[in-house]
Amino acid sequence: MKRILFYLFFFSVIAVHAQQQTTTINGFVVPLCVYKGDTIPSLRLPNVYVFKPIVFKNNKQQKEYNRLVHNVKKTLPIAKEVNRAIIETYEFLQTLPDEKARQAHLKMVEKGVKEQYTPRLKKLTFSQGKLLIKLINRETDSSSYELVKAFLGPFKAGFYQTFAALFGASLKKEYHPEGEDRLVERVVLLVENGQL
Repeated sequence: MKRILFYLFFFSVIAVHAQQQTTTINGFVVPLCVYKGDTIPSLRLPNVYVFKPIVFKNNKQQKEYNRLVHNVKKTLPIAKEVNRAIIETYEFLQTLPDEKARQAHLKMVEKGVKEQYTPRLKKLTFSQGKLLIKLINRETDSSSYELVKAFLGPFKAGFYQTFAALFGASLKKEYHPEGEDRLVERVVLLVENGQL
């Protein structure tokens, strides 16, 4: 293990001090470093997350964990899509000349979002919906309430918050990766990295 860590450190130091180049071999782009006249392949290894194994007290805890993994795998792609859509919409709004054009575009985006996401969101369970609210907060660094308020106005944000409150949810719910959402963060990291 120490030898592997030494080689990883050695190649990372060489990569920093060496000149980066690429070459094409059989149609594949291969990164290389030239260091004092020697050509060395430069590889970027993916992060591997290693956590202490979870010890379940009973079958119920294991089933809850498996359900959490399933729910994260189902809702995380939606949260990432929402993040991309928000960024694209915000950037496009900046290019529009006046407030009237922005409002017209926002109405069009709202209609498109409802058409695209309503069928998918209707298939989510209650716990998946609550998890999605937290994951959207994780991806965008803004609560769902703040996002709706920014794009659709305070009246619609209040309406959606009231509607969510009727079912025991809150659009203002925040994501705390170091606190109550520590296990969710662990599962998200492993899912994003392809380890789960």
